[in-house]
Amino acid sequence: MAYIISPFKKYNYRVTIDETEEAGFSEVSSPDIAADPMEYRQMNPARKTPGILKYSNVTLKRGTTDSLAFINWMTEVQNNTINRKTVVITLVDDEGKDSASWQLKKAWPTKYTAPDFNSTSKEVAIESLELVCEGITRTM
Repeated sequence: MAYIISPFKKYNYRVTIDETEEAGFSEVSSPDIAADPMEYRQMNPARKTPGILKYSNVTLKRGTTDSLAFINWMTEVQNNTINRKTVVITLVDDEGKDSASWQLKKAWPTKYTAPDFNSTSKEVAIESLELVCEGITRTM
């Protein structure tokens, strides 16, 4: 009899930036890896080989608090100091055990978005930080 593996649930996760756990993320976009095919001809027929790897930007969203970590990291970029960090997104199962992790290598912010302001809204103020990275690995 075949053993069926249940897929992981996506609502329970944590984010660490340079081994410091950051709390309260309401949403993290999925990291993507893509290789554009390059076509070449070495006789007949034409062949394809992987081209340059591209890594998608990842957006972290969280409720605005008194933490200045996002804006301070973005300010470093604004001041021409690119402080690359390792960002790890870890799925956690219902028992609190790590299920799967994605590591963003040499990540740095490319965009900071302050929360929208609306005097009639009762929603939480959400800030976001968009990151670029130079590599993505999956573990576990």
